[in-house]
Amino acid sequence: MGLAEKMPLEVIPLAVRGSQRSFCRIRYGNHESIIFMQYSGERRENNYYAGLARFLQKIGLSVPQIFYHDGEKNFLLMEDLGDRDLWHYRQAPWEERRRYYFKTLDIIRKLHAFRQEDSSLAGVAMMEAFDARLYRWERDYFRENFVRGACGIELDASEAEMVEKELVLVAEGLEGSQSCLVHRDLQSQNVMIRGDDPALIDFQGMRYGNPLYDLGSLLYDPYVSFTGKERQELLDYYFGISTASCDFRTFEENFRKASVQRLLQALGAYGFLGLKGNRREFLTHIPSGLNNLIEAMGTNPAFNHLRELALRCRQALEKREPA
Repeated sequence: MGLAEKMPLEVIPLAVRGSQRSFCRIRYGNHESIIFMQYSGERRENNYYAGLARFLQKIGLSVPQIFYHDGEKNFLLMEDLGDRDLWHYRQAPWEERRRYYFKTLDIIRKLHAFRQEDSSLAGVAMMEAFDARLYRWERDYFRENFVRGACGIELDASEAEMVEKELVLVAEGLEGSQSCLVHRDLQSQNVMIRGDDPALIDFQGMRYGNPLYDLGSLLYDPYVSFTGKERQELLDYYFGISTASCDFRTFEENFRKASVQRLLQALGAYGFLGLKGNRREFLTHIPSGLNNLIEAMGTNPAFNHLRELALRCRQALEKREPA
């Protein structure tokens, strides 16, 4: 950073995030600050953060500027975007929240405009695209860490087969759509508010996939709540700025299916981090995540067996809650 060796520094540890990373805010000079991120290179996606940040900045998306990156010592120095994120506004009046969410959808729509065949992405290192293998991994992650781990439910072979058939169809539908860049973890704590505008963080898992996966991440975010009317407003807005080639009814049905897929991953993560990672705070998000999953399925007969399983999980959690 070009600072003098005797420059007084204040180092403030920040809340630990996932993906085997730790963060500190370093204050210096006249109320200036930067963020220091230390990461484990064993989690491959962490190695892509700096390169992806530079690429996203190049194409005009608002992300933290990278000042320095040491790929051997696994740390980087980046712009401090402050402490306000979308989650910070979760209790604000809808008129205020809506404005930030509309701006976030504008940003993510720019990301979704980059298709897999776009030559400008040549040489940008990122994780492998969503495919049948990754969707299957998310399903297995859900069953192992949420259904079995958090809820204590062991499915018999017949039950597991019926649920799997439903979810395979969801994955095949997502794969069949045109692939574009997706953030992969687009939720309220990964959208900072700098000044009056959103900026994306935690995009190290960015890859090619279905844009509705991102939309489901944001609109069925277990960390915040929406009324049905509020969620519908956001869905209508995204449809209006997108290049969807289908009618709105089909678009909404596909959105709900993508939301189901995303929530499987989220619930699996809460179970894994809360129980195996000993980060109990993640377990507190399970009820809202499960309610979102049930709401996203609605009455669609394509989810009859998954819906039944989700209701069993809710009952099991209610019984286990005192422990």
